[in-house]
Amino acid sequence: MTGRVESMIRVLLRISSPALRAGLQALLATDASIKVVNDSLDEESEADVIITSASPASILGREPAAPSSAGVLLLGGDPLPVEEMKRLPHVWGILPVDSSAEELTAAVHALSQGLIVGAPQLLFESDSEPVERGPLTERELEALNLLARGLANKQIAVELGISEHTVKFHVSSIYAKLNVTNRTEAVRAGLRGGWIAL
Repeated sequence: MTGRVESMIRVLLRISSPALRAGLQALLATDASIKVVNDSLDEESEADVIITSASPASILGREPAAPSSAGVLLLGGDPLPVEEMKRLPHVWGILPVDSSAEELTAAVHALSQGLIVGAPQLLFESDSEPVERGPLTERELEALNLLARGLANKQIAVELGISEHTVKFHVSSIYAKLNVTNRTEAVRAGLRGGWIAL
């Protein structure tokens, strides 16, 4: 790790509910690298991520209000029509309205880097439909999700109730299957593949 300060991520809140807006501002304030920009100014073109509670249909049914370089994070409770959302000119993500500060800030960071993010239950129409797991086993997926939360091998071992040696085995297997060489690349690949729930 270097001492270099990350560039500020500018977030625009397109939220009609004052209470939800205030709650989101408080959650985002826990991350010093995120700045909420003023909606009353013409800062939309400068936003890196736009957070909205608008319905997917309303987003798709209008001209994009955000530049293609901005990510759009949708807060909602209904499964997202993924094929429809692929038509958006920007990267996007979806999270439940009651997401934690960690989930919200992780999604903002991912979207600012051009990644698509979302809670699995909102990305797929039905729980009865099997979720595509890619090349990873169920246990490797659990380990990958814990890697994404920043846990060390020893912490992952405690969380999963397995030995640290077994965790190292799973991590090595994840690297090999995803063709990556470190944790950051593994998490990035997991996000791209939709195997990590932020």
